[in-house]
Amino acid sequence: MVTKTTSKSSTVAAVALFIVLVICFAFSTVFENQLFRSLRFPQGTLQQQTWDRRIIKQAPQETASATITCDRSHTNYDLCSINGSCSLDIKTGTLTLMDPTFATSASHVEKIRPYPRKSENWIMNRIKELTLTSGPLGLAQSCDITHGSPAIVFSAGGYTGNVFHDFMDGLIPLFITANSIYPDRDFILVVANSKKWWMSKYNDILSEVSRHKPILLDQENVAITHCFTSSIVGLISHGPMKIDPTKIPNSKSFVDFHNFLDKAFTTNLSTTLRTLKPRLILVSRYGSIGRVILNEKEVKEMLEDVGFEVIIFRPSKMTNLREAYQLIKSSHGIVGVHGAALTHLLFLRPGSVLVQIVPVGLGWVAKMCFETPSKAMNLEYSEYLLHVEESSLIEKYNKDDLVLKDPIAFRGMTWNSTKMDVYLKEQNVRLGVNRFRKYMDKAYEKAKLFMDITG
Repeated sequence: MVTKTTSKSSTVAAVALFIVLVICFAFSTVFENQLFRSLRFPQGTLQQQTWDRRIIKQAPQETASATITCDRSHTNYDLCSINGSCSLDIKTGTLTLMDPTFATSASHVEKIRPYPRKSENWIMNRIKELTLTSGPLGLAQSCDITHGSPAIVFSAGGYTGNVFHDFMDGLIPLFITANSIYPDRDFILVVANSKKWWMSKYNDILSEVSRHKPILLDQENVAITHCFTSSIVGLISHGPMKIDPTKIPNSKSFVDFHNFLDKAFTTNLSTTLRTLKPRLILVSRYGSIGRVILNEKEVKEMLEDVGFEVIIFRPSKMTNLREAYQLIKSSHGIVGVHGAALTHLLFLRPGSVLVQIVPVGLGWVAKMCFETPSKAMNLEYSEYLLHVEESSLIEKYNKDDLVLKDPIAFRGMTWNSTKMDVYLKEQNVRLGVNRFRKYMDKAYEKAKLFMDITG
């Protein structure tokens, strides 16, 4: 009799225990799913708050072929890959592969500065050096935040603050890298050398690159360890202001980059155009930076007489990009002296007009920086080559001086900062308005046709 009662009690207890376990498992699953969703980075926003400390119980990805590889064959950049679950120690800047074969293999160590200007030692010394190494699979126990996505790690240092370099060394290589490896946008941005103003200025673009909240190495809680399914460290560059569709699996081009910016800024042209004349953006340089149009007022009046609606554009480091994008996309062309501000050509609609005023000695760099990308974007590109008489250098150097007579012979075939500064910083321009008008008459015809077709 006692035996029978005990047997029934045991059965009831076992059933009760099973039900409790099922309920706990279900609750735990719901909790973790909600927690993962809370870690998602809402599209269109870029929150700057630090990560909360959370323990997420998720087994690391066990990959038998987990490896660390680095491609150092390129002139401008290095690119490293961690193929397998890895942890990020923010304090030391170390990414560690959780290697299932660690006990039987030697630790692998690589160093990298994830910025695509590797041939320029003086600027690369300002980029945070990261360490890639391997460790035992048990490191997963130290993960405070385990992301269900891979990471792309890059630096926003170097020449940051110059809009040309922000795009050439940062945003364009990031677009190339993302589309080459993670075109679905399901990855975490890990940014070294980040600056709050830079992240704020480019928040719309970064939010369109990745749908997750970024990790800022210089601003995060160093006590928290992040873990990823894998990592890419560094950015792929196709060269100065270049996107080569043949080198990207989904064949993205500069036109696609413009469309990508359009999605990031979500501009509605129907509320911004409203012009009866072709709208021309006159990029204005000012102060003592060099290449200033000394007779800008006279030039503006001439452009208006040609038939343009002329808007003076004077961007600064803190210019609101969404507003700049809305203005420039609603225009039909840009004209300006060679300089970083012409990078805003990326905001023009394909078919728009770009007129680059090229000062003495800067023909080759003007072609590389702005002619090449403008043609890749299907813009109507033309350039106005300054005569020596239109350069302020004529006031300092004799017309037969090598500086004016043969700039290539003067500066050499490589970038010599001291000699290049003669053309970049010491030179201002005083345009021959009558000669310049002939170029702008042709630009007007193209801009007017573009306006008539597209609005």
